[in-house]
Amino acid sequence: MSSITTPTTSSGKLQAKAAEGLEELDQRFHPAAGLRRQFNKVFPTHWSFMLGEIAMYSFILLLLTGAYLALFFDPSMQEVVYNGPYDPLRGVHMSRAYESALEISLEVRGGLFMRQLHHWAALLFVAAMIIHMFRVFFTGAFRKPREINWLFGFLLFFLGMFTGFTGYSLPDDLLSGTGVRFMQGAILSVPIIGTYLSMFLFGGEFPGGDFVARFYSAHVLLLPGIMLGLVVAHLILVVYHKHTHYEGPGRTNKNVVGMPLLPVYMAKAGGFFFLVFGVIAIIAAIASINPIWAIGPYRPDQVSTGAQPDWYMGFAEGLIRVMPGWEINFAGHTLVLGVMIPLAIFPAVLAAIAVYPFIESWITGDKREHHIAQRPRNAPTRTAFGVAWITAYMIMLVGGGNDIWATHFHLSINSITWFVRIAFFVGPVIAFIVTKRICLGLQRRDHDKVLHGRESGIIKRLPHGEFVEVHVPLSQGELHRLTAHEQHEAAELPPTVDENGVVRKIGRMEKLRVKLNRGYYGEGNQIAKPTADEYKEIQSGHGHH
Repeated sequence: MSSITTPTTSSGKLQAKAAEGLEELDQRFHPAAGLRRQFNKVFPTHWSFMLGEIAMYSFILLLLTGAYLALFFDPSMQEVVYNGPYDPLRGVHMSRAYESALEISLEVRGGLFMRQLHHWAALLFVAAMIIHMFRVFFTGAFRKPREINWLFGFLLFFLGMFTGFTGYSLPDDLLSGTGVRFMQGAILSVPIIGTYLSMFLFGGEFPGGDFVARFYSAHVLLLPGIMLGLVVAHLILVVYHKHTHYEGPGRTNKNVVGMPLLPVYMAKAGGFFFLVFGVIAIIAAIASINPIWAIGPYRPDQVSTGAQPDWYMGFAEGLIRVMPGWEINFAGHTLVLGVMIPLAIFPAVLAAIAVYPFIESWITGDKREHHIAQRPRNAPTRTAFGVAWITAYMIMLVGGGNDIWATHFHLSINSITWFVRIAFFVGPVIAFIVTKRICLGLQRRDHDKVLHGRESGIIKRLPHGEFVEVHVPLSQGELHRLTAHEQHEAAELPPTVDENGVVRKIGRMEKLRVKLNRGYYGEGNQIAKPTADEYKEIQSGHGHH
């Protein structure tokens, strides 16, 4: 007869003590039930969900590398004479901030790798956020109840841009100094208060003696602290609202189909974190970025040739570069329209992106909760708007680097500037029309695929001599995926006279809403899904090979 014995090994004793400690903890605070519920929470799986994870893991990497770099960087504008190991700069006057950046790059063990890792992680962080927002936008994942989470994500993107700007301005090299000078000129164009803002930011006349220290405080404390809070709030809402999932059998707005958080999702997330870290580390090790020692320290009387901002600020710079140098005098003040108008367009575009979920909800009149992600082709107007925005951004990115395009491709900078000016207005319109037609074409293809099945590539000859291709019927899952989307009716204006014969006044906003609604759901904006009768008729043999 066997007996049960208590563990005698050290590991067994350790496990027993750990179990006893956890039981004592649960008796006092009762966390087991809540943790079990959270660990069993189901998350859908799809490759596009990893885009948000890339942004989060890049942000974690930014915090870790930034903490290391902060140990060695000195945010001082005090003028010093360089006597370090880099011969071409020995004896050159520079700020202490630039000297400490050189020391990190050339003297601190692992310092250059950390700088490269930090810079590449910043670029990937912003890129992943933008692409993640594209995924959310094109699939309609921003709809109720996730509008606030869209705003959180937008604020992360907005703050990420300016955190990056303050970060690459800290070394006080000639490249970053030129960018700061560009920003200072834009600030000066603000009527009445521009001069005061510049004096406050730089601590006097440009470049002043305080801007590096002030940028440093914002870069390492203020902005990251706000962003960390937004990341936590964003994740809390994702868990609370549950993740969207794509159309498919068994998937509704009232359930979530996926895998539990622990151990499956956590194991995948942990592995993916190290994959993202490894890829960024490889890029940082083999691809040099921002070699400040080759650029030299900033001097107000010099401009770095080919000075360009990081790509995510290229849209704003492109607006200013291609804008004509218009100026007018108004009430005793000189208004620099060549800078003021771009400065008004840039935040206006950002504001439109931020409030789009609320605009679409108002236009469509849809106040329901949505947990099923849409296929972009089934929302052609929204998809066309997104592609039009991307087109405008890419065109202005060309404008922001018009000198680089001119020198590398031997083109006239005036020709590039005029191309960008015209394309900024024409390009998005063309992109909108073409994208919408493509979406409608894909809807028609889905319509035919549901009725006739998938092409098999097998050609048969019928007894009377006709050659036909055999079509393979779709599976029930595929049929559900292609027909699960909703068909919306276009809005109509209410009658001008009610049932009692009283004239009803229809406001301008309601008329505008109905007109815009027809642009989303009116005739020519969606292809009707096949009906059950059409499908049965085709499948019965009439017109089906």
